[in-house]
This record gives sequence, structure tokens and C-alpha cells, in this order.
Amino acid sequence: MVVVGASLAGLRAVETLRQAGYDGRLTLVGAERGLPYDRPPLSKQVLKGDWEPDRIVLRESDRWDELDLDLRLGRDATSLDLTERSVELDGGERVGFDGLIVATGARPRLLPGTPELDGIHTLRTLDDCLTLRAAFEAMPRVVVVGAGFIGAEVAATASQRGLDVTLLEALPVPLARGLGEEMGRACGALHRDHGVDLRCGVGVEGLEGDGRVERVRLSDGSAVDADVIVVGVGVAPVTGWLASSGLAIEDGVVCDATCAASAPGIYAAGDVARWDNPLFGRSMRVEHWTNATEQATAAARNLLAGPAAAEPFAPVPFFWSDQYDTKIQYVGAAEPGDLVRVVHGSVEDRKFVALYGRDGRLTAALAFSMPRLLMGYRRLLADRATWDDALALAAS
Repeated sequence: MVVVGASLAGLRAVETLRQAGYDGRLTLVGAERGLPYDRPPLSKQVLKGDWEPDRIVLRESDRWDELDLDLRLGRDATSLDLTERSVELDGGERVGFDGLIVATGARPRLLPGTPELDGIHTLRTLDDCLTLRAAFEAMPRVVVVGAGFIGAEVAATASQRGLDVTLLEALPVPLARGLGEEMGRACGALHRDHGVDLRCGVGVEGLEGDGRVERVRLSDGSAVDADVIVVGVGVAPVTGWLASSGLAIEDGVVCDATCAASAPGIYAAGDVARWDNPLFGRSMRVEHWTNATEQATAAARNLLAGPAAAEPFAPVPFFWSDQYDTKIQYVGAAEPGDLVRVVHGSVEDRKFVALYGRDGRLTAALAFSMPRLLMGYRRLLADRATWDDALALAAS
């Protein structure tokens, strides 16, 4: 067996294979040189300086021998040969497999035409985080491009470190596509509450400077001075190495409901996987921690079980984001145009639960600092609850 991607999903996959009784040769390939670590703290505790890297290891170093792995760290997978059933690594080495799990994750998107200037950052890896943390020590003027959850967390962390922060968003309302305009405005208000200069509905025309970035030129003709720029405009699944393989690729590795890719014996999990979620009746790719660990477990079990016994992976997507003193949590899969109703607390107090519904069915729930209440709606979503069921729970 081979697992490509020494990520959270990759680690959970090899752990599950061993726990389920697979005792054959098991190879884990990873592009980064170090052992897998937890990514969510990179934009928060580690970037803020509250935690050091040893706090985010996913498995203690003295417990790796238990997995009996052929570890290939610091190695890129460069191609997949379905005929030979092998993965080619950088340098030309080929690793054969009888079963394969693709867990190569995603990498940050860049702004078109990004110049070669010092001071321009993305945040995905531990090295990215430590480089950015060191840059923050000089108390720079920070511009964050993109008010999605990564950009928002970086902006919040920089603000909490006492830095001057401007947060730019091309959409009129942050996160409007995923959360709707009302809830997107609530997310934006958090930053304005803490002194961040949030500018929406404005694009980036260019990044300027002499050897080092000095300013961001905007589509409205204005400019923002900056010493550090963090680009957080989303990620793209790492599928380039699969381009010539013949696997179906469409914004990720295309999988069926069991996480099986379009060739026998190949599964995908985590940020790179696009699968049919039968609970919501549509294809989705989910870029969050909970999905990576749950999907990797499901993919590994289904790989061992074989197609006849494989079970559908039908989770309720769940993610969280800590910004300032607010815990934002979301369950489900809302779509643009869904009905939104606040059923607990108030947006003005930055403490509430909002429900999303469509065609008489509950589709999602969002909470600001009300974690226990939110979990009840996660159970309803798993049971395919109606909108009236959700309102009844809220009333009780």
C-alpha cells in the first residue's frame, strides 16, 4: 500500500490501515521534510507566538516505529502510472502499489503577476508560519489580501500582536458565497470591532516596491502602504502530478460516494478529494480539519474492504475558526440563496446561532461562541431534518 501526502489525512490513513489489520508493506510519501503536524494553529497560536512547533506534532516521534512505515519525506510525487501501478517520485524512483490513497492536500493560490519582492507571504506550511512570525517581530504594517477564514485568522492574529492591519476583500461582503451576506457582514464586523481596516469590494491591481514590497495598488485607484503582505485568496488541490495519469480530475480527485477514484484500488481523502456526499446529494470538496481525519479513515477502511463492501462517506461537514475572543463554528453545507434565520442570541452581541434552510430542509448552522447549542443542529443535519424540526429544536 502507498499513501501519498504526509498530511493529517495521510497520517490518519496509515494509522487506520494498521489498526484495521493491514500488515504488509506501507509507504508514506510526503513533500515536506518533517513529520506531519497540525495546520490550524499555524494561523493562530504558532503565528501569535503562544506555541512553539513542538506543540503541533500529530504523533510523537517515539511512536512512529509502531506504524512500521517506509517513510519517504521531503519527496515529491511527480506522476502516477495506472498500468504499472506505480508512483514516480522526484529523481525518477518508482514505488509500486496494490492500493493507493491520494492525500496530497492543497497549496495556496497566488495573485496573478505577483512580482519577486521580499515581504510577500502565503501561509500553508510550518516554514511559512515561522517566516511570517519572524517578519511580525519588526512591527510591520500588514496587508492581508483575502478575507476568507485563513486571511481572517491571520488578520486577527496580527491585530492581537498590536500590528497595523488592513484586510482586503474583492467581494462586497466577506464570505458571502459560503455564509450569505448577513453572516458575512457579521464576520467582517469582528475585524472592525478590533481596529482592522477592512475594505470590501476592491481588487488588487498590483504589488509595488523596490526589492521589497512597499504598497498595494487597488482597483479603485487608491494604494495601501505595506511592509508585509499575506495573500490568502484560497487554495488549489495538489493534482498536477496526476495530470497524465488518466484519473478523473476536476478541482480535485473525482471520487464516488465511497471516496474511490476513477481507477481500481485508488482512493482520495482530505483537501484533494472531491466526492459525492449522499447526505447532501451533491459533489463537494471540503478543506477542513475534521473532514481530513474522517475521510482518510473512511478511505482506508474502504480500500481494505474492497468495492463490494465499501460504505458511503456521508458526513456533516464541520469547521471552526478562532478569531479574537470569538469561536466561529459551522456545520452543514449551505448554498447561495438559502434562507437564513438567527434562532439564538444576537448578531449585535457577536454571540448567536443562525440556521440555513432550503426547500423545507435544514442545510447548515453557524454559531458565534455558542458551541454546545450548535452540536444539536449537527445531529439534526445527520438525520436529514426538516426546517420545521430545526425551528422546533430552537424553540425548545
